[in-house]
Amino acid sequence: MLIKDWMSKSPVTAKPSTSIMKAAKLMKENGFRRLPVIDDDGRLVGIVSDRDIKEASPSKATTLDMHELYYLLSEIKVGDIMTKTVVSISPDATVEKAAVLMLRHTVGGMPVVDTNNIVVGVITDSDIFKVLVSITGVLSGGLQFALELPNVSGSLKTVLDDFKAHDVRILSILTNYDDDKPDTRTVYIRVRPMADEKAKDVVDRLKANHNLLYWAKDEI
Repeated sequence: MLIKDWMSKSPVTAKPSTSIMKAAKLMKENGFRRLPVIDDDGRLVGIVSDRDIKEASPSKATTLDMHELYYLLSEIKVGDIMTKTVVSISPDATVEKAAVLMLRHTVGGMPVVDTNNIVVGVITDSDIFKVLVSITGVLSGGLQFALELPNVSGSLKTVLDDFKAHDVRILSILTNYDDDKPDTRTVYIRVRPMADEKAKDVVDRLKANHNLLYWAKDEI
C-alpha cells in the first residue's frame, strides 16, 4: 500500500508570509490541525500547527483592545512560528512506514514530498485508519478468528485447510509477531458472514486442531 494511493492530493498549505490569523482560518475551515509551509516554488520549508498558533497568540487576559489585538495577529507571520525541521515522506513509500514515523515523532500527519521536496500531498492518521478498515475487510462484517500458531513454515496451511473443509470464504489475513514469543505468531483471519450453526462447527474444528485465542462477530 503506497502513500500516493491514500494521501490527500490537494493539500492546503501556507507561505512563510501568511499571517497566523489566515492560517488559523484555513485550519478551521478545512478541519486541519497543521499546515505544510511552502516557498514560492512549492518546496517544503516548514510546518505550522494549531498549537503553534495558540502559543503565539496573546493570552485571553490581554489588556489589548480589539483593534490592537487584530493588528498584532495580522503582524505575526507563519514563518515566525513554524517548525523548520519537518518529518516528511515520499509518495512512493508505504503507508506502514508513514504510520511508524507518526508514532515515533508523535505527529498526526505528515507532508508528502517528491524528489525535489515539492509538497504533493498530506498523509494523516485518518488516512491510516481508512487503510486499516480497507485491508481488514471489516466493512463486510463477518467473523474474525485469532489463532496462536507455531512460527514455522506451513502452520497457516493447516488452518486454511480447516476453513476450506467448511467452504468458508476468507476476507483478510493479518499476522503479528511478539518478540517475547519468538516461536509463535498470532494470525488474525476475517471470513465472510455465515450462519450461526456453521460458525459453531468452524469454531469447534479450530479449537480441536489449533490454539484459538478468540473469535468475534462484527455487524457493521
